Amino acid sequence: MPAPAQTPAQNQALTPAQLAAVLDHTLLKPEATRAQVERLCEEAAEYKFACAMVNPCWVPLAVDRLHGSGVPVGVVIGFPLGASLSGSKVDEAQAVLRAGAHDVDMVLNIGFLKSGMHAAVQEEIAAIADVVHGGGILKVILETALLTEDEKRAASELSVAAGADFIKTSTGFASGGATVPDLRLMRSIAGDRCGVKASGGIRTLADAIRMLEAGANRIGASASVAIVNELAGGAAAAASGY
Repeated sequence: MPAPAQTPAQNQALTPAQLAAVLDHTLLKPEATRAQVERLCEEAAEYKFACAMVNPCWVPLAVDRLHGSGVPVGVVIGFPLGASLSGSKVDEAQAVLRAGAHDVDMVLNIGFLKSGMHAAVQEEIAAIADVVHGGGILKVILETALLTEDEKRAASELSVAAGADFIKTSTGFASGGATVPDLRLMRSIAGDRCGVKASGGIRTLADAIRMLEAGANRIGASASVAIVNELAGGAAAAASGY
């Protein structure tokens, strides 16, 4: 399990490369085309993002396009509702790993959590963690916009206890995305036991820095290229004296 290192935001000399290394470059729209997925992979390889995050059907293509780049393929499962059968999520995890994915972002069963079925939630995450840890890492999406404060705490604790490598705020498909208070809460629970990923609504450099400062050590964004270029442009302007 990757230990959460000091976040780049804690280093005042944050470079574009450091920022790119914590960004999951993401394309999860249902209407995404083959050409768009190929472009995502090209950008991920060029910028050396943490991973290229795609839907399951695009994993073989992404693995092919990223071969030799050093950039892993990320994939979502049980997405975006989290309401699939546990066995289906396990099967999906096995399938995407066989296809070459490395980062697996699963949506926990939100309905079970809100029903107080904590044992079932933890057992499902643990079963998927057992599969994923055969060759990848597991991030558990809490969908914080749909949860109460107590449910966010419970979801974080259950995920960590079940073996999650990261706890993650959002799918980007609910009523809200990552917030600073949620990141701080999740980091306070995760401590040094697992990472914290912010996702949902992160579109600018300022958004990304706020998330990092709140405790995230991974960020999911479809605007990754623009975010890194914003930092690179600012650094270039500072260097030139403008």
